[in-house]
Amino acid sequence: MNKTKSHAFGKDVYLLGQDEQNIYYWLESPKRDCTQYWESGYIVTYTNNKYPHLAKNINLRYGAKRFMPKYFTSWHDSEPVLEETTFNNKEGWELSELFSQFLFLRKAAENFTRGNCDVANTAIQEWKKPKLVKEINEVLISQVTKRIMDILTPEE
Repeated sequence: MNKTKSHAFGKDVYLLGQDEQNIYYWLESPKRDCTQYWESGYIVTYTNNKYPHLAKNINLRYGAKRFMPKYFTSWHDSEPVLEETTFNNKEGWELSELFSQFLFLRKAAENFTRGNCDVANTAIQEWKKPKLVKEINEVLISQVTKRIMDILTPEE
């Protein structure tokens, strides 16, 4: 299956593969909002799912918590989803590592922005580390998301 980049609903999307019912799964490109929050890891299907730029709506939007070469985990399932992929096995395992790094770094940036893990108040409240948050967001996450896009972008 060929690597494909498209555009839908204001975002670049990258084809991951298709399932046994020929439903195409697309990864939305990472985006950082005006604060410290990174939005990424959303895997989507569209009403015109082979051609997202022509779609009238989004069918499903998964918040991928874990990504493996043939499947991604959203919520509690961990069954293989993709019958065919746009990436090879080696790239699939690298994507798995990169998704894990992204989710870890995003959570770390959120915690160091707030100064805690947002579970409960404790005697230790001042973990705010703005320099570290800046490095995570501007350097580390940027490197990870760039590599994800490099793997999924078609060669010209």
